[in-house]
Amino acid sequence: MLHPLILAILAGLASATGFAPLNLWPVTLAAFALLLHLVRRAPGMKRALLTGWVFGVGHFAIGLNWIAHAFTYQDAMPHAFGYGAVLLLSLFLAVYPAIAGGLAWRWGRDHRTAYVMIFAGAWIVTEWLRATMFTGFAWNPLGAALVPIGSLPDLARFVGTYGLSGFAILGAGMVWLFLRGQPKPALAIGIPLAILSVLPKAFSTAPDPDGPPIRVVQPNIGQQDKHNEAFDAINYNKLAGLTGKPGAEPRLIFWPEAAIPDFLEEDPFARQRLASLLGPGDTLLTGGLALIGDRQGNVIGARNSLFALTSDARLIARYDKAHLVPYGEYLPMRPVLSAIGFSRLVPGDTDFWPGPGPTSFSLPGFGRVGGQICYEIIFSGDVVDAKNRPDFIFNPSNDAWFGRWGPPQHLAQARLRAIEEGIPVIRSTPTGISAVIDADGRVLKSLPHQSAGFIDARLPAPHAPTLFARFGNILPFMLAMILVGLAVALRRTAR
Repeated sequence: MLHPLILAILAGLASATGFAPLNLWPVTLAAFALLLHLVRRAPGMKRALLTGWVFGVGHFAIGLNWIAHAFTYQDAMPHAFGYGAVLLLSLFLAVYPAIAGGLAWRWGRDHRTAYVMIFAGAWIVTEWLRATMFTGFAWNPLGAALVPIGSLPDLARFVGTYGLSGFAILGAGMVWLFLRGQPKPALAIGIPLAILSVLPKAFSTAPDPDGPPIRVVQPNIGQQDKHNEAFDAINYNKLAGLTGKPGAEPRLIFWPEAAIPDFLEEDPFARQRLASLLGPGDTLLTGGLALIGDRQGNVIGARNSLFALTSDARLIARYDKAHLVPYGEYLPMRPVLSAIGFSRLVPGDTDFWPGPGPTSFSLPGFGRVGGQICYEIIFSGDVVDAKNRPDFIFNPSNDAWFGRWGPPQHLAQARLRAIEEGIPVIRSTPTGISAVIDADGRVLKSLPHQSAGFIDARLPAPHAPTLFARFGNILPFMLAMILVGLAVALRRTAR
């Protein structure tokens, strides 16, 4: 018989296979059922916490393996640092599953059904904490593993992604209770889950007619060529060629994050060159860089930005990325870390500065757009300007860093944002996966990883604001409180 801690780390490793690209969600539910079993059988609080932590180390080490791939493009540091980064990050993030397990053990271990409910409620809260504390790292919430399961992810429009993660724990708890010879409590959890899984269909409405024509460009420019000046002309020609000729109707054209090296605000020639690709009424949305200077004109920072350019070479909007990637776009404690050999992953010595947060802009003829650049799209409840709700979200990204596991995981989380907010999401990336996602989270069209091409489509229409769009992450917190309240009632009834 294997030691419980060995079983815990093996279960953690297996649990990560439920996320894209493998999508083995039954394995994930089984692994979490084993976690529930191991934590409850822990002889004390310390062992319960350690069991949850060991499980978390395995869970994150596999799910976040793509981070190691990012280091292969940065020659300022040894590439082997990438594997150390994955391990160190996993050791830290595992604290949150440990806390959830400890709370469930402390307050619910004497009643199995109550224990499952407390674990689910605690998981909701700790997952939200993981997404917010110390700048937050919201990647791969457990609810993302449920995206391939029919209409189940549609529940995110009512309880958000963190609430969906709580339902995943309840599903694992149902499996555990059934295997422990308690079919009635298992059905008491399973039947409401089954009803809830079809509930969103009862609230579905007929989709509105689609909007104007759009073109999403994916040039397949590898990270090794992106910041190489010798490839600037080649890269531009790829983007220009895939943009195509003007059509009979004005088009909205999408280019990826940091698609061009030119500083559009300072370079009128660069604006004219881009405008020459556009037909009358066309608008280009492209990623680029904005410089920040001091009063003496010295460059002291930069912003990772999204620009809207019209066919007459006017910049009519700019969005600045707010959720920057630590160690990717800026180096925390730069004087200390740079002295011992660390560097940020994006080339250059000038750190990026964050923007003010979600902002919507009107594009004549195309409606209101909200920008979310790359990594920002993973933050549930923080992607939309609530006072000026957009008609769609543009998520330009550069997933060329992230190997084969990162891009499909990124896409799954973008789909959850569309479901939560009831707003279409358009993704354009250099190497994939670019996609047109409707307001129900369905991928209407996409381009595969490491391929060049374009998507021609109509801009999907938004839905009316969802319940989650109105109330945000107060809803998963309410769900957590309801679960804990039910658990308390069950324990009192049993006594």
